[in-house]
This record gives sequence, C-alpha cells and structure tokens, in this order.
Amino acid sequence: MNEFELIARYFQRPAKRALLGVGDDCALLAPRPGMALAVSVDMLVEGRHFFADVDPEALGHKALAVNLSDLAAMGAQPAWCTLALALPRADADWLAAFARGFYALAEASGIELVGGDTTRGPLTISIQVAGEVPLGQPLLRSGAQPGDEVWVSGELGAAAAAVMVRQGQQLVLDASAMAHCAERLDRPTPRLELGQRLRGLATAALDLSDGLVGDLAHICERSSCGAVLDWSRIPRSPMLAGLPEPLQQQLALAGGDDYELCFTAPAARSARIRELAQALGLPLSCVGRIEVGSGVRVEDGRAQAVTLAQHGYDHFAA
Repeated sequence: MNEFELIARYFQRPAKRALLGVGDDCALLAPRPGMALAVSVDMLVEGRHFFADVDPEALGHKALAVNLSDLAAMGAQPAWCTLALALPRADADWLAAFARGFYALAEASGIELVGGDTTRGPLTISIQVAGEVPLGQPLLRSGAQPGDEVWVSGELGAAAAAVMVRQGQQLVLDASAMAHCAERLDRPTPRLELGQRLRGLATAALDLSDGLVGDLAHICERSSCGAVLDWSRIPRSPMLAGLPEPLQQQLALAGGDDYELCFTAPAARSARIRELAQALGLPLSCVGRIEVGSGVRVEDGRAQAVTLAQHGYDHFAA
C-alpha cells in the first residue's frame, strides 16, 4: 500500500470535536470559550525509547500515553492529537496492532487524531497533543513555595526495573514481579483525572518521565527553591522489595518511565489530597517538602544523605 492508503486504512476516522480532521493540509480546531490550549509533543525512537521487539499494540498505547501524561501534568483535558510515523516498511500486521493500541487509549481518554504524516525511515513515532485547560488554571512548574509538601502518585521504580532486565542485567525477580514491571513499562497510565482534580489544589506539578529526583529538580529550578525527599516515604513498587536497597533507591528515585505525577501543595491541603486519593482509588504519597535553597537532596529515615549513581535520565549524557 502507498502512503495515502496507509493513512486511510489505519488512521483516518470521521472528525468529532475538530472542525476538520485527517485528510487536508491542516486540521481546523476551535477551543471552547474560556479555555486555553495546552500543547506538547514527544518523539519515540527505536533503540532509544523502546526496544525493537516491543509488542506494537503496547507501543501504540505507550506512544500516546507519554504525551497524555504531559497534559495530565498541566491539569488539561485531552482534545486533539497528530501522529507522525517513520516506518522501515508498511507492515500491515504491525500497523493494525499499533493502531489498535493507539485508538483504544485515545477513545478511553477522549482525544481525537486530526492529522499527521508518514514516511519511510528508521522506526520513529512523534505525537503532538493538544488539550483544554481553563484560563488561569493550568498547573505549572513555577508555583512551588518553601513549606509546600511534595507528593507523588502511584508507585515508582518498576518500569525502570523492566528496562534493566531487557538490557540484559540480572535482577532477582519472580515471574509475577517481572510481568508487573513489564506492564508498568509498556502500558503506563496517564493520570488525567488526577491532574484535572489538582487544579486549584496543587501549587506546581509535572509528570515523572526521567526519574523523581531529576524531574523534581525542574520544579525547583522554575520555582527558585530546593527540595528534600524522605526515602522511607517513597512509594516504590512492592515487587522490588527483594532487591538490595541501593538498587531500589536507584530505580525508584532516578530510574524513569513511571509517568506518575509529582506535585507540590501547602501542608494545610494534605487532608483534601488524601480525600482525593480515596475518591480516585489512587495512592498519593507525601514524600518530602520544598525548602529555601536549590536542588534536590534525599535523606533516609534517619536524616542521613542518600547517594545516587545518577539523578535521572539524560538523552545526551556521555
């Protein structure tokens, strides 16, 4: 099939919210009155962001999920997305599975594919998402204040453990733990409802893609403050309990690929946050505090410094 047959067969559907969707030179979009557009784009490259033998249906899910996670971090409601694909070849089975995973999450999240591009080349996926957030209400990285508590959703570390295993490193994990870690890596859950419910409650927020310590440092930099984390309160995956503690620390604090939300809020709002956790059925853990200064430091339960081999993932690190 040629490029246009590929698009028509796997990615062209009737427009719903868009004024004009797939099929023209541009999509036509109109945000609702009183709403700002939140726009983000991510690129996934084979060998860098995913393994060559990954299940294409899981890849379709994850490629969209990591972008939806950015909308969640801003407190935005998903609306539209575009998809650009570089493919080594037009493999019908691969494309059908990828589209199945992509559209299952798109429909569950209420986001509409409105355009994109395809070309031949090394497998690369680039998705741009757009969402709506009420004017004046987006969650930013720049609002944290000394005295705020630092919170994270869900659990940390399991996805990074799956990456280590797929890279050939030996971890002592049973079959159940391995399956859990693989699911966390391949099918992350964007915390969209949490992000929207945090508007007016959190002072700053971001999603955790490159590791808690490295990502929280972005909040500290934009908010001109520092942070201290308590290792004993970090919600690491129970599947990692049998691993040496230094390895657990590296996975949960700097491993990345969690796609949970990290946010800050005044201590006076902690009861409301715990009520929100109960309402969503999603663990929300207070793991530290914002302080005067700069950077992120980690302490164990005895206020002793925790040292990490690296503080987060960097695409251009040597």
